Amino acid sequence: MAEDRPRSVKEVSPDAFIKAFAAYLKQTNKVQLPQYVDYVKTGAFKELAPLDPDWYYVRAAAIARRVYINQGMGVGAFRRAFGGRTNAAGGVNPEHHAKAAGGVIRHALQQLEAMGLVEKNPAARGGRRITPEGQRQMDLVAGSVPLVRFHYLA
Repeated sequence: MAEDRPRSVKEVSPDAFIKAFAAYLKQTNKVQLPQYVDYVKTGAFKELAPLDPDWYYVRAAAIARRVYINQGMGVGAFRRAFGGRTNAAGGVNPEHHAKAAGGVIRHALQQLEAMGLVEKNPAARGGRRITPEGQRQMDLVAGSVPLVRFHYLA
């Protein structure tokens, strides 16, 4: 049975891990929510604020997973990754990509740094990288997520 347990974040499905790690972040009570969490939008291209009351934990978990997978990502890279499609002209012009809100991403990264999960990358290009303690905690949460096996028909 020990073989069926995943050993790292890379071995579990992203949505299952993000959901489990968001619950872990909420349970630890170490993440301080910003004052504007109830009414801020996640991007200028969005019409409404998120409806999920725990959206901040989900975003922080997704950011932590991305730092685990791609070391060296900074706020600008996260803004592009979490951005979306917008149409400012109300349906007349073609859609184009718009960046996500940088303040939310920056605050989440600072909270993850305060928890000791990520740190600033001392490399010349900057960005963030996962700490050994952060890797250990994220792998522990990944170990509790059930491993999904795909069976293909031959």
